[in-house]
Amino acid sequence: MAFKVKFIDPPRNYAMIKEEIDAAYFDVMNKGDLIMRGHLSQFEENLADFAGTKYAIGVNSGYDALQVSIRALGIGTGDEVIVPAHTFVASASAIVNHGAKAVLVDVGADHNIDCDLIEAAITSQTKAIMPVHLNGLMADMQRVMEISEKHGLKVIEDACQSLGANVDGKGAGSWGDTGCWSFYPFKILGGYGDGGAITTNDKELYDFARRIRFNGEERETGQYHGHGYTCLLDNLQAAWLDVKLAHLPGWIERRRAIAAKYGGGLSGVGDLVLPLDNRDNFRHVYQNYVISTSRREELFNYLTENGVETLVHWRKPYYHHTALELEDKGYPVTEKLSAEVISLPMNVEINDEEVGIVIDTVRAFFAS
Repeated sequence: MAFKVKFIDPPRNYAMIKEEIDAAYFDVMNKGDLIMRGHLSQFEENLADFAGTKYAIGVNSGYDALQVSIRALGIGTGDEVIVPAHTFVASASAIVNHGAKAVLVDVGADHNIDCDLIEAAITSQTKAIMPVHLNGLMADMQRVMEISEKHGLKVIEDACQSLGANVDGKGAGSWGDTGCWSFYPFKILGGYGDGGAITTNDKELYDFARRIRFNGEERETGQYHGHGYTCLLDNLQAAWLDVKLAHLPGWIERRRAIAAKYGGGLSGVGDLVLPLDNRDNFRHVYQNYVISTSRREELFNYLTENGVETLVHWRKPYYHHTALELEDKGYPVTEKLSAEVISLPMNVEINDEEVGIVIDTVRAFFAS
């Protein structure tokens, strides 16, 4: 159907920066710079600077960022990695696909890992913690780092949804051993295809990751340092992402302004629970604007019928998919979120009139 308000609108976003995107395309094509060229290295430098780390390594997807990080940290068969129960399946799959065990922990009111539950999940086999910064709001990384240091654990930040978020001014992806990023088109920094990156302050991890992403080869010498992958961020996507990265600070402010409008218009409506954003030291960048209600399916259908496109993450918790063979120890907050959350349109293309339409439509549903 034709929506009055789209969840995201890539053509409209392209129109906003068309001249710059087109110029980047022609620069790449006229130079023939397709693989591992200057646009990639320039984007990596700018991304590291934005994230607040020494290094960034462009890879093919957010999943590849996770799996390369896991391999770089020596995690494998017999090891355990703690991961939230409420997240996209790729977080756990990257662990399992390297022979390790994904140990699930429930989340809290912020939809991120409940730090009060982490230590109870630690065993002699635990090698790392993988906090996921969901929807644009970081997990409590001060607590995560305290726990990891106490128990000698590695930390892999799944920051795929939270580029630009911070705690006490320290950005997502700069706390742990690695930060992992996705540039899937729906992300806060989205490409025109898939893409991802790793950020780190560790030179050895940096060297390992940049080699392993391209068949294990050190390009300057031709020396192979191990059996690698072919999961390099291509040069054209890097050029486009670099254009968008320059706009990201302003776009984040726009997202926060939209969130403020939603908050003002929807506060106290029905049984809606709005995003948690009342901690002064946590900066939310609103990758998604996620609300919850016991009438989620009714609201979803009503909004769809009235021309407002929404998204639900995730109706069925990933550990309920029996083919994944994950242990379900009971995660009540995750179960509740899976039954109640719905994401409203949140993008920099949306205008204030469209935000008003979303608010009015939600209010009309509860009024009826």
